[in-house]
Amino acid sequence: MAKFLTTSATNYYLEELIKNAKRYLVLISPYLKFNDRIVELLKDKDRLNVDTRILYGKRQHQSDEIKWMNQLKSPQILYCKNLHAKCYLSENECIITSLNLHLFSQINNNEMGIHLTRVDDNEPFRDALEESRRLLRISKRIKISTDQPVSVSPQRQQKNVHDDKLSSSRIAKKLGFTTDEFLRRLVNYGYLKLYDGSYQLTTDGQAIGGEVRDSSRFGRYFLWPENAFRKPS
Repeated sequence: MAKFLTTSATNYYLEELIKNAKRYLVLISPYLKFNDRIVELLKDKDRLNVDTRILYGKRQHQSDEIKWMNQLKSPQILYCKNLHAKCYLSENECIITSLNLHLFSQINNNEMGIHLTRVDDNEPFRDALEESRRLLRISKRIKISTDQPVSVSPQRQQKNVHDDKLSSSRIAKKLGFTTDEFLRRLVNYGYLKLYDGSYQLTTDGQAIGGEVRDSSRFGRYFLWPENAFRKPS
């Protein structure tokens, strides 16, 4: 029988789905940024030669993602231009959810999902499997290369995003703004949003390489690629 999943339950069932996959594994998510546990599980599936397909829809990859994925021999990485679906399948289980396979979503967002099994939910399971196969057929296989620059969405007009990242306060100082002024500008650009009095990183902010950090000393802060912003002329 289908199960409704909260955020924490979705994360738990996703890890269990990957761990229990024996024959094949399909991970469909517009955004990819794996947490350490998912990386560990996927490397184990690779050692066991589980047929793994990873389908994504946004052409943004951090260098660390590129590096470890290139070390895997089994998975096929595919790109689907207009992908917005999030669906994770093995030979026996399926999760259809709002949760991106992205560290930020797994930690910060409120998500929902539905868990299906081949045995108890055969018809919707097979429908999800067939649609996933269709998406895989129409998608382009990608060989992710460390020789290619990290790309971001065209509207951001950022052609070269480097690995070196600075805090909001340091970038604000370089640009001649106060930190508060800079953060407000990031909200206007769509890279941050204000929710219940605190700043949150948006998907557009993730796309240009923004990251969120929590520190016992400084609280929550954001890191940005050093060359993502230019000083006003």
